[in-house]
Amino acid sequence: MTGPSRPTAARENIARQAAGGQATAGQATAGQAAGHRAAPGQISVPQIPAGPPLARAGVDRAALRRGDPQWLAEAWSRSRVLVVDPKGRAFCAAADSATPELVFSSAEAAPAGERFFLGQDQAGVPYFAVVSESPTPPHAGARLVSLREVGAELNDRDAGLLTTAASLVNWHARHRFSPMTGEATTPADGGWIRVDSAGQHLFPRTDPAVIMLIHDGVAGPAGQCLLARNATWRHRPGGRRFFSILAGFVEPGESAEAAVVREVYEEVGVPVSGLRYQASQAWPYPGSLMLGFTGVGDPAQPLRLEPTEIAEARWFTRAEVAALLPERPDPTGAPYGEAPAGSPLALPGPASIAHYLIHGWVAELEQS
Repeated sequence: MTGPSRPTAARENIARQAAGGQATAGQATAGQAAGHRAAPGQISVPQIPAGPPLARAGVDRAALRRGDPQWLAEAWSRSRVLVVDPKGRAFCAAADSATPELVFSSAEAAPAGERFFLGQDQAGVPYFAVVSESPTPPHAGARLVSLREVGAELNDRDAGLLTTAASLVNWHARHRFSPMTGEATTPADGGWIRVDSAGQHLFPRTDPAVIMLIHDGVAGPAGQCLLARNATWRHRPGGRRFFSILAGFVEPGESAEAAVVREVYEEVGVPVSGLRYQASQAWPYPGSLMLGFTGVGDPAQPLRLEPTEIAEARWFTRAEVAALLPERPDPTGAPYGEAPAGSPLALPGPASIAHYLIHGWVAELEQS
């Protein structure tokens, strides 16, 4: 992944997103729709998830209410409050089960801290997030969890609320001071702007990034896709190497489609054609919108790796990928998924859009 206009730390965050550190309760959870393992000797053919796991929502953002301080004060008194720490983590009631749920508190029981209005549900119940430096577990068994750990298994409402809360936490933490004047800023409009002493408004920003599954266009188990290991990624415990699809920031003055072609050629030397936009999801580490694409490349084209970005890359068959694709996040909370026992490789975890794109490509076995 390249992008000289971005700082290294930001580029590494997108590398982590490609690793999966990111398919859709209301109806069924993404974990329930994730598919199944095949019997020995067979290829697993998972169902295609309805959409990326962090693209879901179950509340109305009610943006028109944000500028009404009287309404916000009244709504706070009857709200459900999601307590988050400075890393954007929240308490989960059943983090180790197949259906984890976020834990909410009442306004009276919520700790002091910056408040962010997240929206209201169909019953008119408002939701807020409160940032606490040292949140106290609400009950025995509750623990702090990140989107990487539970994002794919939360219901629609909880997935949307935690994604929004984590995004706002990270944006506010990076905009304590005005980039124009250097003056301190304070939150306003329910946490959706920051204001300096002159009344200058800062609005939350989202950085577009592309993430792309490049394949050979061949149907069936022998079809291939290109996976790579970023130079900044470490081996996971047990010596396993983890691979993902390519990703990178959209540069100033560039379209998303042009960024896909440029990034793939810069990183591995493969020309790309047949681009297709698939889906998007937020990745609040610290504040990106991942735009998912597929495209066609030629496995006969020699790979030319950009060594500061890519440590290893190769083409994998659909059968190989199907055997490696994780159904659950890594139990340690790492960005990659839980690899099959004995596997030397790991692929992105189910909360990632990388997993969603790979999952959809593998599921094309049903159509071949």
